[in-house]
Formats: sequence, structure tokens, C-alpha cells
Amino acid sequence: MSPARQGVAAWHTYMQSGGDADLLAAGLADDPVFHSPVVHSPQVGKAKVMMYLLSAAKVLGNDSFRYVREVVDANDACLEFTAEIDGVHVNGIDLIRFDNDGKIIDFKVMVRPVKAVNKLWEMMAAQLQAAG
Repeated sequence: MSPARQGVAAWHTYMQSGGDADLLAAGLADDPVFHSPVVHSPQVGKAKVMMYLLSAAKVLGNDSFRYVREVVDANDACLEFTAEIDGVHVNGIDLIRFDNDGKIIDFKVMVRPVKAVNKLWEMMAAQLQAAG
């Protein structure tokens, strides 16, 4: 099994868990990078990446969230998702790079349309503030 296939399987297990921090920590490399659709600078380090991904699971992790397409090759995966938050349709992709052990080293999220980006920014800001 390729590193990306192994990593994607672990990612899906994490997402189905409803945001289990231990599962997330186990799936991250030691010094991952997160690229947010609403924050300009990359977030570096396991603690920061965990804070963003756990917050995103709370914001997006409702009954409407679905992965609708996957492209997986070698160490890279592109996962397209849809969700609805506060009546706003969200369409996005998770572009993930894995190390040779299937651990996440780079995670980039892109979201459309603009209305969804704005709603996501609002809700993520509240979650991140609550997380400290």
C-alpha cells in the first residue's frame, strides 16, 4: 500500500471518529504544515496543525459532510468534500502530502464559493478562539 493510501485510510478513520485528538496526533508527522483557506501564513508544527484540524472537524464535522472524490498517488492525495454549515453550501478540497510512513507532512485546504469561505472564516475564528 502506498504511503498516501495508508495515510488517507488513517485520515478517514479520524474523520469518522468525530475528531479524536489521539487519532489525529498518530496520523501527523512530527513537524507538519497546515495551509488554511482563510489564514495567509502557513501554520507550522504539530500543536498548531492539530489545533486547526480539530477546530475544522468541529466546524465541518456534521451529518452533511461527505468526501465525494479522491485522487491518490504515491505520497499525495486530493480529497474533494462537500458540507453545509449554517445553511451555506461548502465545496472544497484537502490536498495532503504524506511522508513515506503515511504520516501527514503538509495539509492544504481550499474552499469555494466565497460565501462558504466567509462562513468558514467566521466559524473557524470562533473555534480557534475557544481552543485558546
